[in-house]
Amino acid sequence: MTDTTRYSLDDLLAIMARLRNTEHGCPWDVKQDFASVAPYTLEEAYEVVDAIDRGHWDDLRDELGDLLLQVVFHAQMAKEAGLFDFADVADAISNKMRRRHPHVFGDTQFADDASRKQAWEDSKTAERMARGESADDSALAGISSGLPEWQRARKLQERAASVGFDWPEPGSVLTKLAEEVDEVHAEFADGADPARLEDEIGDVLFVMVNLARHAKVDFSRALRHANRKFERRFRQMEQLAAADGEIFAQQSLPAQEALWQRAKAVERG
Repeated sequence: MTDTTRYSLDDLLAIMARLRNTEHGCPWDVKQDFASVAPYTLEEAYEVVDAIDRGHWDDLRDELGDLLLQVVFHAQMAKEAGLFDFADVADAISNKMRRRHPHVFGDTQFADDASRKQAWEDSKTAERMARGESADDSALAGISSGLPEWQRARKLQERAASVGFDWPEPGSVLTKLAEEVDEVHAEFADGADPARLEDEIGDVLFVMVNLARHAKVDFSRALRHANRKFERRFRQMEQLAAADGEIFAQQSLPAQEALWQRAKAVERG
């Protein structure tokens, strides 16, 4: 028989409290802490993005639930530690959204998007000062070091661009990318010192993020698309080899490249 009960947020909070109960809860949930749960929080956030990319809305509903569970999990652990609870989380974000949107919840009017964005940044600066953080008047102040590195690179570039330090157009970025790739070539020619290679390849990646920004392309989404395309074609190569009575892993590189071209042709139809 299907359970038709409709559970609420309060029910979810009670479920998490029960899971964390030291006498009657789940041993795995009880032994977790903020650090051990954090990787799952990141994973669930990416699962949400994946469901959106695939356009699977039932999956999105479920993945949003998984992500919400992570928030509830952290809030429950904080409550147990006497730090804060879920109601404090909801109150804090509600206050922040009202504070950062005076044009929606107040009488403030902005002339354009640039002035609105500047007011947003000013609000964030005021919040940092209110928390007692040391004054930092750099344009790069407040960018979290906990972000995925590609995202932090983009934010650094956006902040620099906000004060005029930016390439004028995508062509200039492409020129810089070619320069950085040449430097990687030079490192390999000089003996491929690991530390120097890491530095030069890092420069290439940083410029690639900048190129995506100028092209108004989501770097992460573009890479996810490339990953899916590679996986799809690779699996097709394995299937083509099997259909020929061959084992893909035992093929020479030229034979594998031929299979790759066949896989691309199959994909194009």
